[in-house]
Amino acid sequence: MRLLKTIFQFFFIKYRKVTAGGVLLLILGYYFCLPSPLFKDPTSIVLEDRHEQLMGARIAGDGQWRFPHNDSIPEKFKKAIIEFEDRRFYEHPGIDPVGIGRAVQQNFKEGKIVSGGSTISMQVIRMARKGKSRNILQKVIEMILATRLELKYSKTEILAFYASNAPFGGNVVGLDAASWRYYGKAPKHLSWSEAATLAVLPNAPALIHPGRNRDALKAKRNRLLDRLLASGQIDALTNELAKEESLPEKPLRLPMLAPHLMDRAYSSHFSGRTSDASRAGKNQRTKINSTLDRELQENVNRILERHRLHLKENHIHNLAAIVVEVESGDILAYAGNVKAGAEHHEQVDVIKAPRSTGSILKPFLYAMALNDGALLPNSLLADVPTRMHGYNPKNFYETYDGVVPAGRAVSRSLNVPLVRMLSEYGLEKFHFGLQKLGFSTINQAPDHYGLTLVLGGAEAKLEDITNAYVGMARSLNHFYDYNGKYSHQDFRPLNFDSKVAVPTIEKSELSKEPTVLSAAASYQAFEAMQKVERPNSEGDWEQFNSSTPIAWKTGTSFGFRDAWAVGVTPKYAVGIWVGNADGEGRPGLVGVRAAAPVLFDIYNQLEGSDWFDPPYDEMVESLVCKQSGMRALPHCEADTNWIYKNGLKAPACKFHQMVHLDQTKTYRVNASCELPEQMVHESWFLLPPLEEHYFKSRNPNYRSLPPYRADCNHNLAVDEQSMQMIYPKPKAKIFIPRDLGGKKSKTVFKVAHRKPESIVYWHLDNSYVGQTQHFHELELAPASGKHILTLVDESGYSIKRKFEILKE
Repeated sequence: MRLLKTIFQFFFIKYRKVTAGGVLLLILGYYFCLPSPLFKDPTSIVLEDRHEQLMGARIAGDGQWRFPHNDSIPEKFKKAIIEFEDRRFYEHPGIDPVGIGRAVQQNFKEGKIVSGGSTISMQVIRMARKGKSRNILQKVIEMILATRLELKYSKTEILAFYASNAPFGGNVVGLDAASWRYYGKAPKHLSWSEAATLAVLPNAPALIHPGRNRDALKAKRNRLLDRLLASGQIDALTNELAKEESLPEKPLRLPMLAPHLMDRAYSSHFSGRTSDASRAGKNQRTKINSTLDRELQENVNRILERHRLHLKENHIHNLAAIVVEVESGDILAYAGNVKAGAEHHEQVDVIKAPRSTGSILKPFLYAMALNDGALLPNSLLADVPTRMHGYNPKNFYETYDGVVPAGRAVSRSLNVPLVRMLSEYGLEKFHFGLQKLGFSTINQAPDHYGLTLVLGGAEAKLEDITNAYVGMARSLNHFYDYNGKYSHQDFRPLNFDSKVAVPTIEKSELSKEPTVLSAAASYQAFEAMQKVERPNSEGDWEQFNSSTPIAWKTGTSFGFRDAWAVGVTPKYAVGIWVGNADGEGRPGLVGVRAAAPVLFDIYNQLEGSDWFDPPYDEMVESLVCKQSGMRALPHCEADTNWIYKNGLKAPACKFHQMVHLDQTKTYRVNASCELPEQMVHESWFLLPPLEEHYFKSRNPNYRSLPPYRADCNHNLAVDEQSMQMIYPKPKAKIFIPRDLGGKKSKTVFKVAHRKPESIVYWHLDNSYVGQTQHFHELELAPASGKHILTLVDESGYSIKRKFEILKE
């Protein structure tokens, strides 16, 4: 014994260090034996709405429908899978000796392997180590790793790993994908029958599939339901009803309600990644929780499809729509295009594509001019044939009103008055203002666009246009909340990520000065937009009505390539684009006919709201001329109107002048023919001759100035412009074509006279060429070269115009 003791001591002392080292290595090996991450498989890209409803998904890179890892497991499925797979799941440490013993006994009795005795933890390990052979050695490894799994993760986490990675037949992996593919619903909405069916599928996914072996699948489901009944987890009635439910026929197509937003969100979230493999271990990040509302998105999609079917008869194939919640800036519906087919470029996301703006920018110019005090809401603007800096704008129907109130020019979308407004306001200021409003694509120098900037000479995105109106509405909504101050956060980008919270505004961040536009200017612009009307195909005026007041505007680009409609209320903003993604223009593709009906159909799906509260705290009461809409002078008939405080520096009325009449008010008089005390002094609304010429045709109540009494020497008191040239325009260059017979055509020259009955004498290059009365038009055929046209009326008033006839 002493010898044995000596030998033992010798070997113990000699190998003591080696044994301790081995034990340490075993401990370290056990600690680090668990794969990290546990699952490296690529996952599907999944888009959910704000209520966690599925909006769409893209298959994973390995061709499997495998949704991102989900920590939440529905209670019904949890009870069903534990009852079916691992009754002692909550008691064992990863391996179940009782279960293993039972499996050995069953296998020995059957003479073949019919049960593996695997726990849920062991199955999780086997799924993570896919591709390993199923032999005793691998089973032992699974058991070791299962115990390590139990030490690292909770039972709930292990169940989540199982539910997210179990095979459910075909290329369906994970409970979430299976629930949507087989039942078209989220797992939390599964019935007991559905939960039991999915619980038995991973046991033999290759053999038992909803598309085949239906009797075997149904029998297996019913046995599980009976076990749930026996264990007291369901009652007899539930068991009976669950067995009556039918099995799914075949895998369903997953919804694809907002494919363009899915692409956009994917690019935004994973722009730095190059493959599905790069997302390994971060599967949860491939689930995009959006701000969309599934029900609204479905309604918007249906509305667009209905209009697409109608518009395609005119070979118009593409539509886009965006719906935004004003307060949060959250996108509630995002339809970047319709299902028009690849040949019609349905893959193009028009919401973020720059397109020609048409007239959609006009309200912004109007708001900026109001904001700076350049005009008042009803200040008269000239609406006559115009040529400015080589540009000759025309109204849509090429008719003119002479003069028109600024707000009405916006509501009727008249081109000429708005170009004149831009010229007077300043191209550079308007360009800068648009950039402050967030128009990211208007990035060239102002001169690049010129005066066409307000008529479609620039390109903008539907989201930028809509968001600019959102910012205006938000700042107006917040005006009283912020005690008349402004936050720079009122104008911020739109948001489609539900994880992004609405910014918190600190009082110290508020400013007394507007960030972009004042609340009053926005309010008055919206007031004009609420009255938007357009001529229909017959030339009559039509107006859209809605159950809720809406500020809205349409636009049509040059060549009928883009039709726009944008609307805003205190709660929602909606943007619509209609056209062809490839830029093909079509007759009749105008905003009021193609886009506006879509806009109002969508608003009918939204909750109504009251109108904006007027921001009286930054408005003042001021006398405004009834006829001119400008600041009233003493001789104007005036009303008291609320205007933005900056409007106090707007130009005063220039259309009223004091005239002196005889006692009958039939003739004008002056000191040469009437005593001052016998004169009747009257304020007279008087337009320049050109404006008067067009204004009278639409306003029969307009009173032209009466003539001077015959005994008056009115040449001593010429106090108004008598004539104004209509054609040719200043420095005009005219090309005169030949008619079908080869003879050179003539050009019609035209002048407006305040008194049409007056005689006008025409001179071309100092040579008399004729006279006109009542209708002051004259056909002439000047030779090629530069000329001067001189016109003199019978009162001696004269005007001149230089022009050039081009060579053939």
